[in-house]
Amino acid sequence: MQFSLADGALWYGAFLFSTVCHEASHAWAALRLGDDTASRGGQVSLNPWPHIRREPIGMVVLPIVTWFAAGWLMGWASAPYNADWARRYPRRTALMAAAGPAANLALLLAAALLIRVGCEWHVLAAPYTLNMSHATVAVDPGAMDVVAKLLSVFFSLNLLLFVFNLLPIPPLDGSSLPLLVLPESVARTYAAAMRSPLARIVGFIIIAQGLGKFFPPIFAHVAALLYPGVHYASPV
Repeated sequence: MQFSLADGALWYGAFLFSTVCHEASHAWAALRLGDDTASRGGQVSLNPWPHIRREPIGMVVLPIVTWFAAGWLMGWASAPYNADWARRYPRRTALMAAAGPAANLALLLAAALLIRVGCEWHVLAAPYTLNMSHATVAVDPGAMDVVAKLLSVFFSLNLLLFVFNLLPIPPLDGSSLPLLVLPESVARTYAAAMRSPLARIVGFIIIAQGLGKFFPPIFAHVAALLYPGVHYASPV
């Protein structure tokens, strides 16, 4: 199969920026809450290099390979933290974990706002067929086609990253959120269980089996919120 280099570059640029924002938010939150591990690695920054240097396979190699192999991007990134700090302060750990999805939510809302502004100015419109590259379309062909695709990708990708990372499954950020409400003694036991290799393996299996089933309906519902009166079936 042939895939567009221009589309691949656009998707990769959005992936890189969104992922860097996610990890930089983790690092910044950890620093504010007393752990400077990621900060010492240079990750309280929107400069992609410290993040790529930590995870070159997840941030460069795998996204490029999966685009050319399948026409979609897959990758990962991470921010280091002090395990002793995390054990001592489970609620701070949960706040650090929540900072990453919060960054993706902010990018999602920014893209949604720009799409709505474009619709009000009659330069963007609801697509007839919804997919992750076409959450909005240009009214007239030309330069706005690129803008529409860019906003579509940022909207779709950050919705995926936000929803995906809130799943209460290790090693995702959502698995740390119960630490905000659990009693401290229970929180430490729970955190240790979530860090176990077995829990992570089970988590990866659940993610691999379920992501393709639960995300399309969420995407269709959230996209429809942009366009009052428009209803979309779940994209394939």
